[in-house]
Order: sequence, then structure tokens, then C-alpha cells
Amino acid sequence: MDVQRIRVDFPILREVIYLDSASTSLTPEPVLQAVLDYYRGYKANVGRGVYRLAQLADQRYRDAHRKAAEFVGAKDAGSTVFTRNTTESINIVARGLDWKRGDRVVTTLMEHHSNLLPWMRLKNAGVELKVVPPDREGSFDLADFEAAIVPGTKLVAISQLSNVLGTLPPVKEISRICRDRGARLLVDGAQSVPHMPVNVNDLDCDFLCFSGHKMLGPSGIGVLWMRNAEDVEPLLAGGGMVEEVEGTDFKIKSGYEGFEAGTPNISGGIGLGAALDYLGKAGVGEIQGHERRLTERLLLGLAEIKGVEIIGPQPHSPAERGGVVSFNVCGLLPHEVAMMLDQASSIMVRSGHHCCIPLMKYLGMKYGTVRASLYLYNTPDEIDKLLAAMEQIVKMA
Repeated sequence: MDVQRIRVDFPILREVIYLDSASTSLTPEPVLQAVLDYYRGYKANVGRGVYRLAQLADQRYRDAHRKAAEFVGAKDAGSTVFTRNTTESINIVARGLDWKRGDRVVTTLMEHHSNLLPWMRLKNAGVELKVVPPDREGSFDLADFEAAIVPGTKLVAISQLSNVLGTLPPVKEISRICRDRGARLLVDGAQSVPHMPVNVNDLDCDFLCFSGHKMLGPSGIGVLWMRNAEDVEPLLAGGGMVEEVEGTDFKIKSGYEGFEAGTPNISGGIGLGAALDYLGKAGVGEIQGHERRLTERLLLGLAEIKGVEIIGPQPHSPAERGGVVSFNVCGLLPHEVAMMLDQASSIMVRSGHHCCIPLMKYLGMKYGTVRASLYLYNTPDEIDKLLAAMEQIVKMA
């Protein structure tokens, strides 16, 4: 993977060091061009016309669904639906399954609010919620899931990679427990799919959710893959999703169209397809290896700076992790550190609770953490500049 060549496609990197890809990734020129090509050359609605522009738009939009399915190993399995984002994908499942009083959902304390609040809201319908806590470094004891996923559990919902600590829960082992106990498995892949090879058959999950804007694509486009879409009632009803209307009844279309009522985010879908092409060319395995090297460099460097506390897996931890590193500086608030990095060194990092308030309370982080998150366009030199800036900040604290 030629990182310097890749960086040419991200002009903004000439001005800043961008280390906030866990929040949203940058978008390369080829993806922007694909979106503009739609608006300039063949803007038309999908699924509604026989003229040439409509046919071209429909083909490109369908191709994007195929690319999304293939990207996660689902070419010949299940249904791949476009949504607005991971949050909407999870809510479609939460609203669409046939819940009954006494059903049980198991999730973890490490989840983003998007994979926690939809299940909390089900408590009003009599659904029981069990939240499994990690240890202080974000690792889980599989025995806790053995105890939590009791027979009769309807769904287990878990992130494949923590957006705060960078840890990788044992999703495959959890999947095996789900199969033994008759529970469905939903995997929040918002942080994993853009950064590592993910295959729905390997995970043996029932639902996989991820967002385009975290993987070089436009905002407002997400993906929900479902192994058995017929188990989920569509969230919206209206134009485009109906096969037939007779009297006061209607028949829903099969495939993704049945879940995409109304005019969808066509340009977003086409842009996502271009982003998937870009990532495929770079190689997701190569991206993962590149991020691991940068993460190790960052962790080891932070560990040598007195006054910096790494939150989550330590540099000596043998556990695999992703390119998300949270830390704090003694005597400074996370927002203060983030502002100093921006003002003094044009380094962009995230600060605060990262949409994980329950986890922050559990870890005793009242004001959250500073979070640096990496991607294919980051370099060792940028990591060194962050470390040098942190050394100066600590001296001033």
C-alpha cells in the first residue's frame, strides 16, 4: 500500500494532521468525482424510469449494493439494504423484530449509544436488557456471555471494535454461544468494516451494520445486512417499496427495495460504491497491517511520556486491537488537550465521551478521554508529530 500516493487524493492533509477517523473519515477525490458525475451526468431517480439516465442511475445504485455485499462476504447471502447510517440500521432491527414481553437482549457496557439506546427503549415493551461489562482494559470474560445468553435470549448486539478503547471483543466465540442458545447476533461493524477484513459467514451473524462516512464514503449512507430479511418488518412504508396494492392491503417488494421506501440517497449509495472500490484497491488487509504498525508506535510513544495515561489496552497487552487510542493528561481536561493540539500543531483529535457515557462512568472518566484514531492515509511522521506535541503539552500542564 503506497500511503504517499493515497495521500494525494486527500488535499486537506496538506493543511492538517487528521486523527479522528473513528468519528468520520476523510473522502478521497475519486469518491467525490463519482458523486459529482451522478449529479452532472445522469441525475435521475432509481426504480422509476425506463429512459437512459434513469436506467444508468438504477444500474449504478444496484451495483453499489452488490459491492457492499461483496465487501463483507455476502455476495450470495442475505439482503443488503442502504440506510442513513449504522444508527438507523440498528434501529430498523430494534423496531422490526417481533418482540414479546419477556424477550431478552444482551449487549455490553462498551457499546456506542447507537447500539445501546435502541435496546434500552425496548424495556417499555417488557423486553429484558442484560448489559455485560468489560474489565478496565476493555476485555471480556467469555464466561460472562455464557451466563448472560440464557436459552430464550432473542438477540445479542455487540460492536466488533470499540470506538473508545480499540479493543476487539470475542465476536466469533459469542456467535457460537448464540447458535447453541438459539439467539440472533447483531454486529455493529461501524469501526471494524472500514479497517479490517470482515466476513458475515465467518462471523456467523444475523445482522451486520456499518456506515459509509467512516469508510471514505459520503455522509448519510449506511448499510444493514440481514441474513433473513423476512424476519424484520420494514421501518418505513411508501413509494418504491411496494409490489402491489389491493384494497386496504399491500405487498412489499423482496430484496433491498422493500426496506428503502421513498427516494433514497442515490448519490450517497453511488459514492459508497466508489469508496468500496477505493478500499478494495488499497486492500483491507494491508490497511489493517498499516494501522497496527502506527498504533503500536503511538502506544509505545505515549507510554514513555510521564503524565499521560493510556485508557484501555496497554502497550504490553497481547490482545489484538484496532487503530483507536484513548488517553488523558494529568491536570488537563480532554477538550483542553484537543484544543492545544489543534492550535499549536494542526492535529485533529476527538475529545469527550465519544457517545459512550455508561462506559466512561464505569471507567471513572467524568470528562471522557482524548482519542486519536488512525486510517490508511496516516503516516509514522504524523504519529511522531503527535507524540512531540504531547510532550510539550505535558510540560505546560
